[in-house]
Amino acid sequence: MEREIISTTRKALSINLDKKFYGTIAEIGGGQEVARNFFQAGGASGTIAKSISAYDMAYSDALYAKSKKERYVSLDRLRKMLSIEYNELSDVLNEERINSSCFFAFANTVVALNYNKDNEAGGWLGVKFQLQPHSKPNEVVIHTSLLENDNLLQQNTLGVLGINLIHACFYHYQDPTTFLHALMDNLSSDRLEITMIHMSGPQLDYIDNRLLGVQMVKAGMTKAIMFDRYGNVHEPSDLLYKKNVLAFRGSFRPITYVGFDMLRTSYSLFKKDEDYDRENTIALCEITLNNLLEDGEFDESDFLERVNILNGMGQNVMVSNFKEYYKLVAYLSQFKTIKLRIIIGMSTFLNVIDQKYYSHLKGGIIEAFGRLFIENMKMYVYPSLDESTNELITLKNIKVEENIQYLFMHLVANKKIIDIKNAKKEFIATYPHIVLNKIKNGDKTWKTMVPNYIAEAIKAKKLFGYNE
Repeated sequence: MEREIISTTRKALSINLDKKFYGTIAEIGGGQEVARNFFQAGGASGTIAKSISAYDMAYSDALYAKSKKERYVSLDRLRKMLSIEYNELSDVLNEERINSSCFFAFANTVVALNYNKDNEAGGWLGVKFQLQPHSKPNEVVIHTSLLENDNLLQQNTLGVLGINLIHACFYHYQDPTTFLHALMDNLSSDRLEITMIHMSGPQLDYIDNRLLGVQMVKAGMTKAIMFDRYGNVHEPSDLLYKKNVLAFRGSFRPITYVGFDMLRTSYSLFKKDEDYDRENTIALCEITLNNLLEDGEFDESDFLERVNILNGMGQNVMVSNFKEYYKLVAYLSQFKTIKLRIIIGMSTFLNVIDQKYYSHLKGGIIEAFGRLFIENMKMYVYPSLDESTNELITLKNIKVEENIQYLFMHLVANKKIIDIKNAKKEFIATYPHIVLNKIKNGDKTWKTMVPNYIAEAIKAKKLFGYNE
């Protein structure tokens, strides 16, 4: 059944008329648009105990005790606002309303478009809320990028998103998929992008935020989501801003010896850069949405096990909807990455330089390469094996179409594409699809193609069709 899309005013009014919920609205940046929607809907006195907007930095610091390292528009600041406002509300109204009300605090800290229109607009919104009197609060936080080129339009978008978030917390908490879709009610993807969501609390502990993130990518709410090495969901800019980034795309179903060797040799190559900084470098294992949906449906358990295995190796994980590598590069470079390196196998690289994949671009492969090989980006190419000669296939001996020969030579000469050396020949044939077929067919030799840690995880959890 199709879900009815309720107007913003009707959502605000339904909350105002629901005597159960009572709380505080605290907004910094973009105007008091969420509070305004409640007041304009009518009956706001039944919902809002306090509305506050501490625009002055000194006032904001006095209210929310800013630390030296804390940014004003950050998840830390948002959570501090939620905690302080919620605690004050429950302390002041504890005796009067504790038995009849579910307390909530909504907060946002956002940068809207400035007068010169030369800043990146967006920020954090969240709700700390009870669903039953006397219960411990739940918490939902989101990050959004505002895409409209007008400050007033962004304010309106922020107000609609805030109402959607509060309404979803109260009425859609039992269905995460509906919750996500409800956030975009009366909005569109050309107005904003929701780049991160995290849900927690006594009534929300059943939710896996990693799955929620993938659903966001699948629904077109964001282009990519990221998890750190511990499986925690992160807003991409928090992980990548002004970092050296090493990105490795694959199915990781499962990761094999060749995958390990690609990461090892690439990292060794990256460390030879004269201004390489280990503390400021992050590696990402990227899985595309197409890969997750290759069988037509999204297998949640299969995805989670892939992420768990990669996290167990100490790897950060990214899920994106980018088919072309130049789109991946454009996305990563927006975070002002210092150095960007893409790890790629030879067979995939041959597809990258195949002109037929760029017929949709007016400039063809020239345009694609212009977007792909930006100033700070290099591509590390891992060799493949010629089974007939047992020789490695590298950049030195691959066959390139004649009309792009000089373009290819230019990229090699300027070290935009670089051979990965010291690859272990014995690992090259351990491709994931070969291992996967062996597992499904009961061929026990698959165990020799993956590290013991991976083999034990596959056997213990019966992953990827293992059934012995």
